[in-house]
Amino acid sequence: MRYGTGVALCLAAGTIWSLMGLGLRQIEAASIWQILFWRSVGMIPVLLGFMWWTSRGRPLRALWAVGFAGVAGGLGLVLAFSGAIYAFQTTTVANAVLLFAASPFVAAVLGWLVLREAVRPSTWIAIAIAVFGMYLMVSDGLQTGAITGNLAALASAAGFGLFSVALRWGRVGDMMPVAFLGSIFSTLFAGAVLLAQGEPIPASAHDMAVAFAIGFFVVALGMVLFTLGSRVVPAAELTLLSLVEVLLGPIWVWLALGETASRNTLIGGGVLLAGVVFNAVMGARGPRQEGVAETPSPVND
Repeated sequence: MRYGTGVALCLAAGTIWSLMGLGLRQIEAASIWQILFWRSVGMIPVLLGFMWWTSRGRPLRALWAVGFAGVAGGLGLVLAFSGAIYAFQTTTVANAVLLFAASPFVAAVLGWLVLREAVRPSTWIAIAIAVFGMYLMVSDGLQTGAITGNLAALASAAGFGLFSVALRWGRVGDMMPVAFLGSIFSTLFAGAVLLAQGEPIPASAHDMAVAFAIGFFVVALGMVLFTLGSRVVPAAELTLLSLVEVLLGPIWVWLALGETASRNTLIGGGVLLAGVVFNAVMGARGPRQEGVAETPSPVND
């Protein structure tokens, strides 16, 4: 694969992921756990098919190869997926996707704490910039009543950070089996919560179809495209390319539904994105260190 093709695939993945918020706005009455259940079910056939293809018909071997680290990463994705859905349902799409962009910094800090990985000085500067931007956005949530949605978005970013650290801890080269485990775990967890609450697993036909389509076409297909493109694109550039999801997500809901973001969200989000771009540019200029995690965050995630 050529570099240009890889870039195009990563941009296509980010564009597809950016439709997540708009898609979830089409849900009429399904609960968060019903959405998580049927969205995760939609992811399974795509991820299983891709694993089958890349493992040459031996998906179980690919799953076994990721070991305990893969299980830990899959559990991290449960937090990432459920937090993202809750955030989209309780705050603006702009708030949610901008806070999701903090996941590489969460992964860098977790890698430093858990794995004792070195973190570049420029990354610490970027983290400080990002934290200030997040403070502006979360403080705005206190005023607008969207604080729980903002916290859920941060929890989702933490889940993606755990996913990234688990991959590095287990030296897992292929993230797709871990993503597949994440979809299985999310299905089981959401189903267990629904049963425990006495809530039916089936929602309306419309809501189940929308949630399934989001999992199948948006989350899983985006993961496949990003995985293919990332094989020929440097990690720091992947971070920059993935920002197309952050930039386009709020635009779709503004154009289709008239949903806008507050002034503090735009200012804080701009500061946060400045930190992300600064970190990626500095990473591209110098030798890459393990302390900076570059993983996709399908709101995904």
